[in-house]
Amino acid sequence: MSLAYTGLADWFEYLNKDCDYEKWSQYLHERLAEAGAKFGRGLDIGCGSGYFTRYFQRLGCDMTGFDVSAPMLSKAESFGGVCRPQYVLADVRKLKINGRADFAIAVNDCFNYLPPRDLCTAFGRVAAALKKGGIFLFDVSSEYKLRRVIGDNVFCEDCEDVAYMWFNHLFEDRVEMDVTVFAKQKDGRFERSDERHVQYIHTEASLVGAAEKAGFSCLKTEGAFGDVSDKTRINFILRRN
Repeated sequence: MSLAYTGLADWFEYLNKDCDYEKWSQYLHERLAEAGAKFGRGLDIGCGSGYFTRYFQRLGCDMTGFDVSAPMLSKAESFGGVCRPQYVLADVRKLKINGRADFAIAVNDCFNYLPPRDLCTAFGRVAAALKKGGIFLFDVSSEYKLRRVIGDNVFCEDCEDVAYMWFNHLFEDRVEMDVTVFAKQKDGRFERSDERHVQYIHTEASLVGAAEKAGFSCLKTEGAFGDVSDKTRINFILRRN
């Protein structure tokens, strides 16, 4: 069993194309702007293959993407471009940068991968990397989504060049996910890979409490794309005190 985002790395954005990354990116930019963020130096924590990092870099921000998955960062680097962001292999619980940034994002479940005992440490590291008044926007898959939609459920998809099976096992505080990927190789063969993901269930109150202890003020929480009726995702807009 491989680490999370090993076999998925080359296919992650492709398999999530229905997420509407462009709309998602615009939402992030709008909410950061509304919160008063300065778009100078930005951090994309848990950047994966770097879609949001590239988006903000194209807007003129000086972006650095951080992730714990070397294969995902390798995929991010492969996109190239004239103004390429910097990518760093790093865990948010050990995040350290030279100087301070104007804003940070950590979206698409990054904080679900942290057990509750590590939340204060993670928020503290982000706070230390931001200027006073810096804005931090992060999200999690909600308790409702992990317990009612994902937990103890199976998902699969069969595309022309890749297929996957995703088995989810619900526990009291987490969902353990076993993902099998079949990816087409250059010679036409399909190569199988298996990986394990663990996402922890966090309540809105526990996340706000941990963030406030680390020196943030919570400006706003809302559902996916700001939809007040959405119960699957919680977006948090924070300001560093």
